[in-house]
Amino acid sequence: MQLEELQSAFQQLGLQKYRAAQVYRWLHQGGVSSFEEMTDLSKALRASLAESFEIRHAEIAIRRVSKLDGTIKYLFRLYDGETVESVLMQYKHGYTICISTQVGCRMGCTFCATGKSGFSRNLAPSEMLSEIQTAQKDLGTRISNVVLMGMGEPLDNYLNVLRFLELVSSENGLNIGMRHISLSTCGLVDKIYDLADRKLQLTLSVSLHAPNDEIRNRTMPVNRKWNVEALLKSCRYYSDVTGRRISFEYAMISGVNDSDACALELASRLRGIISHVNLIPVNDVTGTGYRKSGEERLRKFTAILERKGITATVRRTLGSDIEASCGQLRRRNQQGGTL
Repeated sequence: MQLEELQSAFQQLGLQKYRAAQVYRWLHQGGVSSFEEMTDLSKALRASLAESFEIRHAEIAIRRVSKLDGTIKYLFRLYDGETVESVLMQYKHGYTICISTQVGCRMGCTFCATGKSGFSRNLAPSEMLSEIQTAQKDLGTRISNVVLMGMGEPLDNYLNVLRFLELVSSENGLNIGMRHISLSTCGLVDKIYDLADRKLQLTLSVSLHAPNDEIRNRTMPVNRKWNVEALLKSCRYYSDVTGRRISFEYAMISGVNDSDACALELASRLRGIISHVNLIPVNDVTGTGYRKSGEERLRKFTAILERKGITATVRRTLGSDIEASCGQLRRRNQQGGTL
C-alpha cells in the first residue's frame, strides 16, 4: 500500500492517521517482517494489526558468496513456501541487486534456466520490495541500484511491477530513483508502448538475442507473437518518447547467433535507435545443448558492431563459481541436488 492507502485503511479501523505513517516507516525503511518488531506501537495495537493485515516477507533460504568477486546469491523463501532468486553485486558506485518478479516464468526462452522450472505465480509488490530489504539487512548497508532481471518477465506481471516501482522510488520508502532502476523484458510490445507513455525514466533492457525472426523464433517463443520488426519499432518509440538509451541484451551462443553475418544484420537493425548492445556469453544450463561463444568470436562480433557505429560491450561475469545467473539455484534446489 501507498501511505495514503494505508491511512485510509487505518481510518476505517478507527485508528489515527499518524499510526499509518509509523507503520509505513517500519515497513519501508525498517524492512520489518512482523508487527512485533514495531516497538513504538502498543502490544494491543500490534496484535490488532496482525489480525487485519499480513506482511509478506522474503526469508533467506540459501545464501552463497562468490570467492572470486564477493557476489552474493540468495534463494528467498516466500510466505507460501515458493522460492525466488536474487543476486547482489558490488561495483565502484555501490551495491546493485538483481531481483525476481515472478516465481518461475512462462516465456519459455530455450537458453534460460528459469523457464525450465515452469511458472507458479506472480510476485506481489511487497515481495519484490522484501528481496531488497532482506538483502540490505543481511549486508548491513544501503542498496543503491535495482535491476528487474531475475526470475520472471517483469512486463508479464505489469500492474504489480508498476506498483513496486512507485513504492521503491517513494521518498518515504527506499527512495531509489528511477534512473537507478533497470527493467528487462523479452519483448512484450504492448507493455513497452505503455511504459514509454508513462515516461518513468528507468532504463529499459531488451532481451533481443537474435538479429532476425528465423533465429529468434527458435530460441524465444515470444517472437511468434511480436516479431523483431514489431519489437524494434516499439523500442524506437520508447527511446524517442523518453529520451532514454535502450540496452539490448544479446546472449552469445556458439554457432547459433554469433556469426559475422549476424553482427552485420544486428547493426543494420539497430541503426537509428539510441542504444547499447550488451553481449553476454550464454550460461551453461543443463539440457540446452548451448555453448558460449569463445573470446575471439566475442571480440570479432564486438568489432563489427562498433565499426558500424553501434556501441557494444561484453558483460563482465560475476559470481560464476556460485551460478549467479537466476534460475539455476532454485532449479537445483527443486531437484534436490547438491547446493
